[in-house]
Amino acid sequence: MEQHHGQAPLDKSGFCRRLHALHEPLVALFAALGRHRKARNTSAQYVIDSAPIAVCDNIRIRRSRLVQGEAYRGRSASKRRWFYGFKLQVVMTADGLPVDCFIHAGSTADITALQAMPLHLPPGSTLSADAGYTDYALEDAWQEAEQVTLLAARRGNSLRPHSPSVAYLIGHYRKGVETALSGITALFAKKIHAVTAQGFLLKLLLCVFAYTLQKISDQ
Repeated sequence: MEQHHGQAPLDKSGFCRRLHALHEPLVALFAALGRHRKARNTSAQYVIDSAPIAVCDNIRIRRSRLVQGEAYRGRSASKRRWFYGFKLQVVMTADGLPVDCFIHAGSTADITALQAMPLHLPPGSTLSADAGYTDYALEDAWQEAEQVTLLAARRGNSLRPHSPSVAYLIGHYRKGVETALSGITALFAKKIHAVTAQGFLLKLLLCVFAYTLQKISDQ
């Protein structure tokens, strides 16, 4: 940019200021892209899953300046460990293309986050999830009000067990989302430079956006 446009090179703080100025346009662009992909998703199959995003190692929790408080202390059941930071909820198509995301404090349960997410899935859609998203009342309300089927995997003591065929389909569609979450987290820098929690979350969103654009270009 300096050679061809006469633009002085940006330092780290200048780049961060310009990035923060683009926060709202980036969020709006990602939302518009998600709506477009939902309209083109003829299979009407969606999957949701979460990934823990730690802001620091456990030994540095007391010195953390980005976030403070027990609300950010969460536990990853799949990895069987505690972390301090946020959770990233991602809604994807069956082929692993993100269409929506939601970031919340690490201690918030997956089902609580799902209840707070402003999802706008087309009528007739099916959303597959793991057992952490089980909520019979929400399943009934979505089916009645929006014609959206929430298929959460069942535990052994479930009052509403799925048939073997439905359980198989849930497992089949969830394989793609686990691969996609690994791809998104692989884009995270080893150390994310951020002075505020908003800056940290903005850079997480950029990673989701970059992964989405990469998937679209591959298709």
